[in-house]
Amino acid sequence: MHPHLLRRAARTAFTLIELLVVIAIIAILIGLLVPAVQKVREAAARMSCTNNLKQIGLACHNYHDTNGTLPPGGVTDGPCCGTKSGPPWGVTVLPYLEQDNLRNQYILSVFNEDPGNAFVRTQLVKTYNCPSDFNAGQLLNPDSGPGSGVQYMTSSYRAMSGRGYGPNGESWWFDDPESGRNLPGSWRGAIHGTSKLYGLIGEKIANITDGTSNTLMVGEYATRTHPRRTSFWAYTYTSYSQSSAVPQSRLLKADYDACTALGDSNPCKRAWGSFHTGVINFVWCDGSVHPVNTSIDMSVFVGLATISGGEEKKGDLSCRDPC
Repeated sequence: MHPHLLRRAARTAFTLIELLVVIAIIAILIGLLVPAVQKVREAAARMSCTNNLKQIGLACHNYHDTNGTLPPGGVTDGPCCGTKSGPPWGVTVLPYLEQDNLRNQYILSVFNEDPGNAFVRTQLVKTYNCPSDFNAGQLLNPDSGPGSGVQYMTSSYRAMSGRGYGPNGESWWFDDPESGRNLPGSWRGAIHGTSKLYGLIGEKIANITDGTSNTLMVGEYATRTHPRRTSFWAYTYTSYSQSSAVPQSRLLKADYDACTALGDSNPCKRAWGSFHTGVINFVWCDGSVHPVNTSIDMSVFVGLATISGGEEKKGDLSCRDPC
């Protein structure tokens, strides 16, 4: 073969240096593309999450139109916390989320923890799961309470039961005269627990004298650690489907263990948190959905938790889109 043809044939393959350069360029492009894809995925997840909360808010309002009150956060047969429970808000609003068949299978004549209600409490309800919450949609045993020996389906959302009390910021979920927790209405949240023993019922929208646009109704709670302390949509017992508000910023961490490392664990059991960067999504009592900034003034956050505290709402209330 002619020498010129040999040289031309030799140039049909890449040299090692050229191959390394191409690999380096591809690596750089991937490095630039991955963060962009992650941002798009998170934006989509956050949009799905806010849509879930919008549906939950509409369900609560439709419940109110039908029954005259917002759904109770949960119902027990006696004082907190040794008695077994009836249905939580996540069960009672199922018909307003087009889940009538599932609601009809919940047996009101037995306790929430009874084997007869095992089917309902272990079902996946997509509306109750935020796509960013990797604990949502799992079957786990809650960490405490009469249902800790059985499995429940995890979720991402909790009702706002109201303001915390006590020197350590303990939180409440319903008035309990027997234990001295006969709290004034100014401490109540929009969706707090009730007890058959004391005849307490859900709240009327007319009772939200602070203004429906100034009052939180349902928000996110997820945790990176201790998944058995996450949210459970069908579990009534104290803190697993309801949280409250105390003026401690550690309660807005999506990390149960990190919260408890900073003080008493009781407030951490009733905390708030999400895997969205810097914000926690809430549906407010007017039905609108807005994210609350995790750097919010906690005294303002406590004010937003109550229906009739008369607090002046000011400061950085929430992170309105775009955030």
